[in-house]
Amino acid sequence: MTHVRTAAMALVALLLVVAGAWASWNSAQHVLLGKGREHGTLTVTDCTDETCSGRYVPEDPSSTRRTLSIARSVAAEKGVTIPVVVKPGTGEGVRTGWGGGLHAWLPLGGALLLAAPLVGGGMRLPRTGWSLAGAGGAVLVAAFFAL
Repeated sequence: MTHVRTAAMALVALLLVVAGAWASWNSAQHVLLGKGREHGTLTVTDCTDETCSGRYVPEDPSSTRRTLSIARSVAAEKGVTIPVVVKPGTGEGVRTGWGGGLHAWLPLGGALLLAAPLVGGGMRLPRTGWSLAGAGGAVLVAAFFAL
């Protein structure tokens, strides 16, 4: 019976971490693999509960200026200028730099924190559980200070 419980906890923990990585990759790929993508700055003019939008100024002078939207974060306020990379084929931008990279990996950090008690208590691997909690907490705290 112990092996069944351990296998079930491992499966749930793995599912949490994979789901967090999958959710993070949607934005993180544009920050990490930004070479060849359109870069510029976004001056925030309006924010809703989930997104902020504003005037986009591309680095390439031949590109057109337009309005972009980004996911809202604690650092996005009216008048703030944010470096962004444009998601290809959309009117959506992703914050670049350390702050943007850490913000993109927030779902993975949360998933690591959620998986830590399962690994530490359910699988009886306390050091591994504490390591997962430390890694997840480090991502969340670093993103808070980077933004």
